[in-house]
This record gives sequence, structure tokens and C-alpha cells, in this order.
Amino acid sequence: MPQHADTNIIEVEQLVTHYGEREVLKGVDLQVRQGEIMVIMGGSGSGKTTLMRNLLGLNRPTSGNIRVFGNDITRISTRELYALRRKMGVAFQGGALLGSLSVAENIELPLRQHTRLDENTIRIMTRMKLEVVNLAGFEDLMPSELSGGMLKRAALARAIIMDPGLLFFDEPSAGLDPVVSAELDELILRLKEAMQVTIVVVTHELESAFKIADRITVLGNGRVMMTGTVDEVRNSDDEVIQDMLNRRPRDEVVDARGGDLSYSATATSFTLQATGGASRTEGIGGNFLLDPEFQARAGREEPPLVLLD
Repeated sequence: MPQHADTNIIEVEQLVTHYGEREVLKGVDLQVRQGEIMVIMGGSGSGKTTLMRNLLGLNRPTSGNIRVFGNDITRISTRELYALRRKMGVAFQGGALLGSLSVAENIELPLRQHTRLDENTIRIMTRMKLEVVNLAGFEDLMPSELSGGMLKRAALARAIIMDPGLLFFDEPSAGLDPVVSAELDELILRLKEAMQVTIVVVTHELESAFKIADRITVLGNGRVMMTGTVDEVRNSDDEVIQDMLNRRPRDEVVDARGGDLSYSATATSFTLQATGGASRTEGIGGNFLLDPEFQARAGREEPPLVLLD
């Protein structure tokens, strides 16, 4: 069970988000306790991806508050948000590794952005994280040479390289066979215990969710339907939740803009494509974004592009 359960790392109050005139999140409340694994579930168009993007500060909500480590990220400056993100790690669904860099170079990015460590220390820390995710010996491979499961683990190594207090996973089991998916679940559980990290997982994989979650928040049509333990969710008498758990189809309107995100990486950025929506480009580095100071040190003049709706 999570430690310090009386402390909330994330507090969301009455969060409302629009895409154009369409209301996607409709007064969402959410608390994530220190040291727990919170799984956010819901069908297509439920708002789970939009909620995650709001928690990361990639979207500005229409109204409501989002406090992360006690800071309301809807009201802090861009520079303060970048500083706060140094305490976070994100493992994106597709890995979002930069194709022109080796596995080790991808994992090193946060250290090069946020620290001034010497090369030997960076190599040692990178090697340690590769060992944590069982990728020791693969550091010189390119992302194109990795299997789907290896890509996920490499992305995880990059997400934890700064020893974050808060770790996000976007559909960690997507595209993996059952055996590899189960191995990744075990790795997530080991990380929680070894690093004492708070973890937020967005997924639609029921088996994975029930295995790793301390608590589950179920979203439906932009609202929180319930938050509870695995047993409480399993035993819910809500018809919609039971339909989801038993994979019974329902007639519902799917919000194309609230769908999953896909990622295509280049040398210094990756493109986020919302299903049915326009693509946007994000600078990547650190745990997931390059800040202006790092780009200046790297000799790049262009500022990072912020995800806008």
C-alpha cells in the first residue's frame, strides 16, 4: 500500500476543458496520493488523454485548478512550469525516442538539459537506469533496432533518469503481447517500491490496471464516474462501468479530439497527433520538454513549441 497516504501529490478541482465549443472535461475532481499508483481508465472519448495533458501542463484548462506538488500549474509562469517538470517523468505511449540518437543518448537528454554533470557521471547514471529496466548492453543501439517492449523500457529509463517524484505512463501496454505487457507491469510495481515514486497511468487495459493499481479513476463522457480500489471498481453497481469492464458495446458519441496521441520523433522534437485532429510539434528533452535555456546552450535558436488546442 502507498506510504504517506494523507498527502496528495496531485489535486484537481472542478477542471473544465474545451476543444473549440465542445466541452471535453466537465468539472473533474481528482486526488493522487503520495506513493500510490493511480490508474485513469475510460473508453474512447472519455477525456482520459485530455486529463493527462492537463496534468502535464500541456493544455490550459477553461477553468478549475490543478495543483502538482502544491503548485497550481494553471497559474504559474512558463519558467516555473519547466522547473516543476524536473520533478516529473513521462513514458509516452510510442516511446517518443529520437530516431537520430542512440538509446543511451536518448536517456541522457534530461541530464544534459537540467544538470551540468560531467560526462563520466552522465554515463554512469545512464548505465544504472538501463540496468533498472533490463536494457544493459543495448545502449549503443538505435531506436529502430529495438522491439516494442524494448522501446517502452528505454522510454521508461529516460523518464526516471532524474529520479522524479511523479511518473506518468500513457498506455504502457499498448501494442505489446501479453507476456511483455505482464513484464512491464512487474517493472512498474518494482519501480514504485524501489524509488518510492507516485505513478499515474492512463490505460484501457483492464488486466494491467487491476494488477498495478492502488486506486482507479473511471472517466466517462468527461466526468469522473468513480474513484476507488480495484475491488470497489470491480464491484461497482454502475451499469456503464460494468459494461466497460465486461467489454459490452454501448451507443456513444466519440470525441475524435479526445482520442489517443501518436508520436513521431525527429532530432529535436516530436509531433503529437490527436486522432482526427491537427498535429502539433513539441520540443523534447529533459523529462519531456526542451526549455529555452537548454536550447540556447545546445546552439539552437528556435524556442520550444508549446502544445496548444
